[in-house]
Amino acid sequence: MSYDDDIEFDFFEEPETQEAAREGRRRRRGGSRTPIQPPTGPVALARLVGLIAIAIAMVVGLVFWVGACQGKSRQDEYASYMEKVHTVALSSARVGREFATKLEAPGLKLTDLETRLEQWSQQEQQLYDQAQQIRPPGPLRATHQEVLDTLQLRAIGLAGLASALTQTNAKDATTVASNLAAQAQLLSASDIVWAELYKLPAIAALKRLGVTGVVVPASQFVANPAVIGLRSFTIVYQRLHPASTGGTPSGLHGSKLVSTKAVGGGRTLTLTTGQPTTIYVSADLKLVVTMENSGNFPEVNIPVTLTITVGTKTLFKKKQMINGIQPGEQQTVSFGNLQLTPDAFGHTASVRATVGAVPGEQNLDNNTASYPVLFSLSQP
Repeated sequence: MSYDDDIEFDFFEEPETQEAAREGRRRRRGGSRTPIQPPTGPVALARLVGLIAIAIAMVVGLVFWVGACQGKSRQDEYASYMEKVHTVALSSARVGREFATKLEAPGLKLTDLETRLEQWSQQEQQLYDQAQQIRPPGPLRATHQEVLDTLQLRAIGLAGLASALTQTNAKDATTVASNLAAQAQLLSASDIVWAELYKLPAIAALKRLGVTGVVVPASQFVANPAVIGLRSFTIVYQRLHPASTGGTPSGLHGSKLVSTKAVGGGRTLTLTTGQPTTIYVSADLKLVVTMENSGNFPEVNIPVTLTITVGTKTLFKKKQMINGIQPGEQQTVSFGNLQLTPDAFGHTASVRATVGAVPGEQNLDNNTASYPVLFSLSQP
């Protein structure tokens, strides 16, 4: 026996690697597998198209989302700006209403009006300063300047009215009224600037930019142009300077009684100076006196008096004032709450209406009338 034939030196052989062992096991279980290849042909093309469509949809959705966010941000920006402008516009218009009310207020005094005009001018200046602090969106920066111009015109106009009242020594009411009306034109101009140069361009800009739901505010200082007209300021100045004409006024001046009516219970009866008029008394009964300025000049502070008597006993007497009236104009005065006593019933009563004479009036024949009446509690 040879040692070389019986002894095998297996320990010199290299052991199987793990990869080789696994490959061997796979072969023993069923043989080797073909590697997976990516699909080709129409299937691959369809998948590629689908992926591209999904990507496009995601991009489009992102664009719409970003656009919506930007649109919302833009609308908020313009809404915030207009809200600030609205606050200024409302405050300025409120000054205009106070101004008009003051001119028509009874018992108006020169010093009081001058003081209020200066205060209103300062308020408009403060609103101008406030508007300067507002930061408009880029497309409205030039248009916003018209807001400032509007407020500046109002401040200057009110200050000019105060100055005209303070500095004038003229006794001619028409001359003074002309100066006041000229200053007041700045107030009318301010309304035009706001409406035509600010509001309309701002609305057009919002429409062009696609901004919806945002309202451009209005601001009207002069609601009634007649308030700042020549005739109105003539009456105002005559009320402020009742003795400015001095002595006996020249020209035709006059006031006359036009009619007296009983209004109440759904009836309107015109009283006559002839046969007695039966007046059915109701809770809402009023006696309405109409007078007319029969002269050629505005008149102020005209008293109208109504008196009810039975025999020599006065049952009712009251006086009311007409603050101002233009030539040819008619105004009415109502007397209610008559509170008639039992003496007024069962007897012929007298209703007397009197329109006070104005300075320089020569004819007083048409200022007074007495009307016989019968007051009755029963309705026909």
